[in-house]
Amino acid sequence: MKKIGILFGKERSFPEAFVKRVNEIAGKDIKAEFVTIDKIFQAEPLDYAVIIDRISQDVPFYRSALKNAAITGTAVINNPFWWSADEKFFNNALAVKVGIPVPKTALIPSYEQPDDTSDESFSNLAFPLDWEAIFEYTGFPAYMKPFDGGGWKEVYKLHDVEDFFDKHSQTKKTVMMLQEEIIFDEYFRCYCIGGKYVRIMQYEPRNPFHLRYQVNTPPSSEKLLKTIHDYVIKLNQYLGYDFNTVEFAVRNGIPYAIDFCNPAPDAEVTSVGLENFEWVVETSARYAIERAQAHIDGQDNLTWGEYIKASASGQPLAGKTKPKKATAAKK
Repeated sequence: MKKIGILFGKERSFPEAFVKRVNEIAGKDIKAEFVTIDKIFQAEPLDYAVIIDRISQDVPFYRSALKNAAITGTAVINNPFWWSADEKFFNNALAVKVGIPVPKTALIPSYEQPDDTSDESFSNLAFPLDWEAIFEYTGFPAYMKPFDGGGWKEVYKLHDVEDFFDKHSQTKKTVMMLQEEIIFDEYFRCYCIGGKYVRIMQYEPRNPFHLRYQVNTPPSSEKLLKTIHDYVIKLNQYLGYDFNTVEFAVRNGIPYAIDFCNPAPDAEVTSVGLENFEWVVETSARYAIERAQAHIDGQDNLTWGEYIKASASGQPLAGKTKPKKATAAKK
Protein backbone atom coordinates (compact mmCIF):
# COMPACT_ATOMS: atom_id res chain seq x y z
CA MET A 1 0.00 0.00 0.00
CA LYS A 2 1.23 3.48 -0.87
CA LYS A 3 0.92 6.17 1.77
CA ILE A 4 0.23 9.88 1.30
CA GLY A 5 1.20 12.04 4.25
CA ILE A 6 0.52 15.65 5.13
CA LEU A 7 2.94 17.63 7.29
CA PHE A 8 1.38 20.68 8.94
CA GLY A 9 1.49 23.08 11.89
CA LYS A 10 -1.36 25.06 13.45
CA GLU A 11 -3.90 24.61 10.68
CA ARG A 12 -6.60 22.02 11.16
CA SER A 13 -9.49 22.21 8.69
CA PHE A 14 -7.46 21.60 5.53
CA PRO A 15 -5.24 18.72 6.75
CA GLU A 16 -8.20 16.91 8.24
CA ALA A 17 -10.38 17.37 5.16
CA PHE A 18 -7.50 16.43 2.83
CA VAL A 19 -6.84 13.12 4.59
CA LYS A 20 -10.53 12.30 4.72
CA ARG A 21 -11.03 13.09 1.01
CA VAL A 22 -8.06 11.02 -0.16
CA ASN A 23 -9.25 8.04 1.85
CA GLU A 24 -12.76 8.41 0.42
CA ILE A 25 -11.66 8.36 -3.22
CA ALA A 26 -8.27 6.63 -3.41
CA GLY A 27 -9.19 2.98 -3.28
CA LYS A 28 -7.65 0.20 -1.24
CA ASP A 29 -4.06 0.57 -2.52
CA ILE A 30 -3.52 4.16 -1.31
CA LYS A 31 -3.97 5.57 2.19
CA ALA A 32 -3.61 9.13 3.52
CA GLU A 33 -2.56 10.08 7.06
CA PHE A 34 -0.86 12.76 9.11
CA VAL A 35 2.91 12.38 8.87
CA THR A 36 4.56 11.04 12.02
CA ILE A 37 8.30 11.54 12.55
CA ASP A 38 10.06 9.86 15.47
CA LYS A 39 13.55 9.62 13.99
CA ILE A 40 15.48 10.70 10.90
CA PHE A 41 18.52 8.72 9.76
CA GLN A 42 20.57 9.69 6.74
CA ALA A 43 19.37 8.20 3.44
CA GLU A 44 16.63 6.18 5.17
CA PRO A 45 13.07 6.68 3.83
CA LEU A 46 10.03 7.90 5.72
CA ASP A 47 7.82 5.28 4.04
CA TYR A 48 5.60 7.76 2.21
CA ALA A 49 5.08 7.83 -1.55
CA VAL A 50 3.86 11.45 -1.31
CA ILE A 51 4.13 14.12 1.39
CA ILE A 52 2.25 17.41 1.23
CA ASP A 53 4.41 20.00 2.99
CA ARG A 54 2.54 22.79 4.79
CA ILE A 55 5.01 23.84 7.49
CA SER A 56 8.71 23.35 6.66
CA GLN A 57 9.09 27.03 5.77
CA ASP A 58 8.85 27.68 9.52
CA VAL A 59 10.61 24.57 10.85
CA PRO A 60 14.15 23.96 9.52
CA PHE A 61 14.20 20.43 11.00
CA TYR A 62 11.25 19.51 8.79
CA ARG A 63 12.86 21.04 5.70
CA SER A 64 15.98 18.91 6.14
CA ALA A 65 13.89 15.83 6.90
CA LEU A 66 11.89 16.34 3.71
CA LYS A 67 15.06 16.65 1.62
CA ASN A 68 16.17 13.34 3.11
CA ALA A 69 12.78 11.83 2.24
CA ALA A 70 13.01 13.20 -1.29
CA ILE A 71 16.43 11.72 -1.91
CA THR A 72 15.05 8.33 -0.92
CA GLY A 73 12.14 8.61 -3.38
CA THR A 74 9.27 10.46 -1.73
CA ALA A 75 7.39 12.91 -3.96
CA VAL A 76 7.44 15.97 -1.69
CA ILE A 77 4.94 18.69 -2.58
CA ASN A 78 6.50 21.22 -2.95
CA ASN A 79 10.04 20.32 -3.99
CA PRO A 80 12.02 21.20 -0.81
CA PHE A 81 15.27 21.85 -2.70
CA TRP A 82 13.70 24.44 -4.98
CA TRP A 83 11.65 25.93 -2.16
CA SER A 84 14.86 26.46 -0.19
CA ALA A 85 16.49 28.25 -3.14
CA ASP A 86 13.57 30.36 -4.32
CA GLU A 87 12.68 33.89 -3.19
CA LYS A 88 10.40 36.71 -4.24
CA PHE A 89 12.97 38.94 -5.94
CA PHE A 90 14.09 36.06 -8.15
CA ASN A 91 10.41 35.34 -8.90
CA ASN A 92 10.04 38.83 -10.31
CA ALA A 93 13.18 38.51 -12.43
CA LEU A 94 11.93 35.18 -13.82
CA ALA A 95 8.52 36.68 -14.63
CA VAL A 96 10.19 39.47 -16.63
CA LYS A 97 12.24 36.91 -18.57
CA VAL A 98 9.16 34.87 -19.54
CA GLY A 99 7.02 37.88 -20.47
CA ILE A 100 4.66 38.25 -17.51
CA PRO A 101 4.04 41.81 -16.21
CA VAL A 102 5.30 42.54 -12.68
CA PRO A 103 5.79 45.79 -10.74
CA LYS A 104 9.19 47.47 -11.12
CA THR A 105 11.26 46.11 -8.25
CA ALA A 106 14.76 46.85 -6.88
CA LEU A 107 16.80 44.81 -4.40
CA ILE A 108 17.89 46.75 -1.28
CA PRO A 109 20.74 45.66 1.05
CA SER A 110 20.00 45.15 4.73
CA TYR A 111 20.26 48.27 6.89
CA GLU A 112 22.47 46.50 9.42
CA GLN A 113 25.39 44.27 8.54
CA PRO A 114 24.76 40.52 8.73
CA ASP A 115 26.28 38.62 11.61
CA ASP A 116 30.00 37.89 11.32
CA THR A 117 30.59 40.58 8.69
CA SER A 118 32.32 43.96 8.71
CA ASP A 119 32.74 46.92 6.35
CA GLU A 120 35.42 44.92 4.55
CA SER A 121 32.85 42.26 3.67
CA PHE A 122 31.17 44.79 1.36
CA SER A 123 34.16 45.71 -0.79
CA ASN A 124 32.06 45.46 -3.95
CA LEU A 125 29.07 47.48 -2.76
CA ALA A 126 29.04 51.18 -3.57
CA PHE A 127 28.52 53.62 -0.71
CA PRO A 128 26.15 55.30 -1.08
CA LEU A 129 24.00 53.31 -3.48
CA ASP A 130 22.57 55.15 -6.48
CA TRP A 131 19.43 56.02 -4.56
CA GLU A 132 18.33 58.59 -7.12
CA ALA A 133 18.23 55.96 -9.88
CA ILE A 134 16.50 53.44 -7.61
CA PHE A 135 13.75 55.86 -6.57
CA GLU A 136 13.26 57.03 -10.16
CA TYR A 137 12.88 53.41 -11.25
CA THR A 138 10.17 52.41 -8.73
CA GLY A 139 8.60 55.81 -8.10
CA PHE A 140 6.47 56.70 -5.07
CA PRO A 141 4.21 55.60 -3.51
CA ALA A 142 6.00 52.26 -3.29
CA TYR A 143 6.10 49.16 -1.12
CA MET A 144 9.09 47.78 0.74
CA LYS A 145 9.03 44.15 1.76
CA PRO A 146 11.49 41.32 2.53
CA PHE A 147 13.03 39.86 -0.62
CA ASP A 148 12.14 36.36 0.55
CA GLY A 149 9.32 36.96 3.02
CA GLY A 150 5.63 36.16 3.18
CA GLY A 151 2.48 36.49 5.23
CA TRP A 152 2.47 40.29 4.94
CA LYS A 153 5.31 40.47 7.50
CA GLU A 154 7.47 43.62 7.47
CA VAL A 155 5.60 45.17 4.54
CA TYR A 156 5.73 48.98 4.44
CA LYS A 157 3.88 51.44 2.22
CA LEU A 158 6.21 54.35 1.47
CA HIS A 159 5.14 57.80 0.32
CA ASP A 160 8.44 59.53 -0.37
CA VAL A 161 12.23 59.36 0.02
CA GLU A 162 12.17 60.43 3.67
CA ASP A 163 9.60 57.74 4.44
CA PHE A 164 11.83 55.15 2.76
CA PHE A 165 14.91 55.98 4.83
CA ASP A 166 12.89 56.10 8.04
CA LYS A 167 11.29 52.68 7.46
CA HIS A 168 14.47 51.12 6.09
CA SER A 169 16.28 52.01 9.31
CA GLN A 170 13.77 49.78 11.15
CA THR A 171 14.41 46.67 9.06
CA LYS A 172 17.68 45.72 10.78
CA LYS A 173 19.33 42.73 9.04
CA THR A 174 16.55 41.90 6.59
CA VAL A 175 17.35 42.23 2.89
CA MET A 176 14.46 44.15 1.37
CA MET A 177 13.05 44.96 -2.02
CA LEU A 178 11.45 48.22 -3.11
CA GLN A 179 8.48 47.77 -5.40
CA GLU A 180 6.35 50.06 -7.51
CA GLU A 181 2.80 50.44 -6.23
CA ILE A 182 0.15 49.11 -8.60
CA ILE A 183 -3.06 51.02 -7.99
CA PHE A 184 -5.48 48.34 -9.08
CA ASP A 185 -9.02 48.18 -10.40
CA GLU A 186 -9.37 44.44 -9.75
CA TYR A 187 -7.41 41.89 -7.75
CA PHE A 188 -7.28 38.10 -7.99
CA ARG A 189 -5.75 35.30 -5.96
CA CYS A 190 -5.32 32.02 -7.78
CA TYR A 191 -4.67 28.51 -6.57
CA CYS A 192 -2.54 26.38 -8.86
CA ILE A 193 -2.19 22.66 -8.20
CA GLY A 194 -0.03 20.31 -10.22
CA GLY A 195 0.97 23.07 -12.60
CA LYS A 196 -2.33 22.53 -14.45
CA TYR A 197 -5.37 22.95 -12.17
CA VAL A 198 -6.27 26.60 -11.55
CA ARG A 199 -8.89 28.33 -9.47
CA ILE A 200 -9.21 32.08 -9.98
CA MET A 201 -10.63 33.82 -6.90
CA GLN A 202 -11.60 37.46 -6.68
CA TYR A 203 -9.81 39.01 -3.72
CA GLU A 204 -9.70 42.34 -1.94
CA PRO A 205 -6.44 42.71 0.06
CA ARG A 206 -7.62 46.02 1.51
CA ASN A 207 -10.47 44.30 3.39
CA PRO A 208 -10.09 42.75 6.86
CA PHE A 209 -8.54 39.31 6.53
CA HIS A 210 -11.76 37.34 6.99
CA LEU A 211 -13.54 39.40 4.29
CA ARG A 212 -10.90 39.39 1.56
CA TYR A 213 -12.59 36.71 -0.54
CA GLN A 214 -16.00 38.36 -0.35
CA VAL A 215 -16.11 40.39 -3.56
CA ASN A 216 -19.49 41.10 -5.13
CA THR A 217 -18.39 42.83 -8.36
CA PRO A 218 -18.01 40.43 -11.31
CA PRO A 219 -14.69 40.24 -13.21
CA SER A 220 -14.42 42.81 -15.98
CA SER A 221 -13.99 40.30 -18.82
CA GLU A 222 -13.51 36.66 -19.75
CA LYS A 223 -10.43 37.70 -21.73
CA LEU A 224 -8.80 38.98 -18.56
CA LEU A 225 -9.56 35.72 -16.76
CA LYS A 226 -8.05 33.73 -19.64
CA THR A 227 -4.87 35.84 -19.51
CA ILE A 228 -4.61 35.37 -15.75
CA HIS A 229 -5.19 31.64 -16.11
CA ASP A 230 -2.39 31.31 -18.67
CA TYR A 231 0.00 33.42 -16.56
CA VAL A 232 -0.69 31.23 -13.51
CA ILE A 233 0.09 28.07 -15.46
CA LYS A 234 3.24 29.53 -16.96
CA LEU A 235 4.65 30.83 -13.69
CA ASN A 236 4.06 27.59 -11.83
CA GLN A 237 5.47 25.44 -14.62
CA TYR A 238 8.62 27.54 -14.74
CA LEU A 239 8.99 27.57 -10.95
CA GLY A 240 8.08 23.90 -10.57
CA TYR A 241 5.55 24.39 -7.80
CA ASP A 242 2.88 21.71 -7.35
CA PHE A 243 0.81 23.72 -4.85
CA ASN A 244 0.98 27.51 -4.91
CA THR A 245 -1.01 30.71 -5.12
CA VAL A 246 -0.45 33.63 -7.48
CA GLU A 247 -1.85 37.11 -6.90
CA PHE A 248 -2.59 39.66 -9.62
CA ALA A 249 -3.34 43.36 -9.37
CA VAL A 250 -5.10 44.60 -12.52
CA ARG A 251 -4.26 48.13 -13.68
CA ASN A 252 -5.79 49.47 -16.90
CA GLY A 253 -6.73 45.95 -17.94
CA ILE A 254 -3.21 44.54 -17.43
CA PRO A 255 -2.74 41.88 -14.72
CA TYR A 256 0.52 42.37 -12.80
CA ALA A 257 1.80 39.36 -10.87
CA ILE A 258 2.26 40.73 -7.35
CA ASP A 259 3.00 37.66 -5.26
CA PHE A 260 3.62 34.18 -6.61
CA CYS A 261 5.88 32.51 -4.09
CA ASN A 262 3.30 30.99 -1.73
CA PRO A 263 4.14 27.26 -1.62
CA ALA A 264 2.15 26.74 1.59
CA PRO A 265 -0.86 28.93 0.75
CA ASP A 266 -3.70 29.54 3.15
CA ALA A 267 -6.36 26.86 2.76
CA GLU A 268 -8.31 27.20 5.99
CA VAL A 269 -12.06 27.19 5.48
CA THR A 270 -12.57 30.17 7.81
CA SER A 271 -10.49 32.43 5.58
CA VAL A 272 -10.93 31.17 2.01
CA GLY A 273 -14.63 30.34 2.30
CA LEU A 274 -16.44 27.05 1.84
CA GLU A 275 -16.60 27.03 -1.98
CA ASN A 276 -12.87 27.67 -2.42
CA PHE A 277 -12.09 25.27 0.42
CA GLU A 278 -14.00 22.44 -1.23
CA TRP A 279 -12.17 23.04 -4.51
CA VAL A 280 -8.69 22.99 -2.97
CA VAL A 281 -9.42 19.90 -0.86
CA GLU A 282 -10.85 17.94 -3.79
CA THR A 283 -8.19 19.05 -6.28
CA SER A 284 -5.21 18.54 -3.98
CA ALA A 285 -6.51 15.11 -2.92
CA ARG A 286 -6.89 13.94 -6.51
CA TYR A 287 -3.49 15.36 -7.46
CA ALA A 288 -1.79 13.63 -4.52
CA ILE A 289 -3.38 10.35 -5.57
CA GLU A 290 -2.16 10.96 -9.13
CA ARG A 291 1.38 11.48 -7.82
CA ALA A 292 1.17 8.38 -5.62
CA GLN A 293 0.06 6.26 -8.56
CA ALA A 294 2.98 7.56 -10.64
CA HIS A 295 5.48 7.11 -7.80
CA ILE A 296 8.43 4.77 -8.43
CA ASP A 297 10.38 3.52 -5.42
CA GLY A 298 13.94 4.73 -5.05
CA GLN A 299 13.99 7.28 -7.86
CA ASP A 300 13.60 11.04 -8.03
CA ASN A 301 9.85 11.71 -7.83
CA LEU A 302 10.09 15.49 -7.40
CA THR A 303 8.79 18.17 -9.74
CA TRP A 304 11.54 20.30 -11.31
CA GLY A 305 10.46 23.51 -13.01
CA GLU A 306 11.11 24.64 -16.54
CA TYR A 307 13.63 27.19 -15.27
CA ILE A 308 15.84 24.39 -13.92
CA LYS A 309 15.36 22.32 -17.08
CA ALA A 310 16.18 25.26 -19.33
CA SER A 311 19.26 26.13 -17.28
CA ALA A 312 20.51 22.54 -17.35
CA SER A 313 20.09 22.30 -21.12
CA GLY A 314 21.43 25.77 -21.90
CA GLN A 315 18.16 26.85 -23.52
CA PRO A 316 16.71 30.39 -23.27
CA LEU A 317 13.76 30.94 -20.95
CA ALA A 318 11.39 33.04 -23.02
CA GLY A 319 9.03 31.11 -25.24
CA LYS A 320 10.30 27.70 -24.22
CA THR A 321 7.13 26.32 -22.68
CA LYS A 322 3.53 26.30 -23.77
CA PRO A 323 0.97 25.85 -20.98
CA LYS A 324 -0.33 22.31 -20.63
CA LYS A 325 -3.97 21.60 -21.08
CA ALA A 326 -5.52 22.71 -17.81
CA THR A 327 -8.72 22.82 -15.84
CA ALA A 328 -9.81 26.31 -14.77
CA ALA A 329 -12.46 27.43 -12.34
CA LYS A 330 -13.41 30.86 -11.13
CA LYS A 331 -15.38 32.17 -8.23
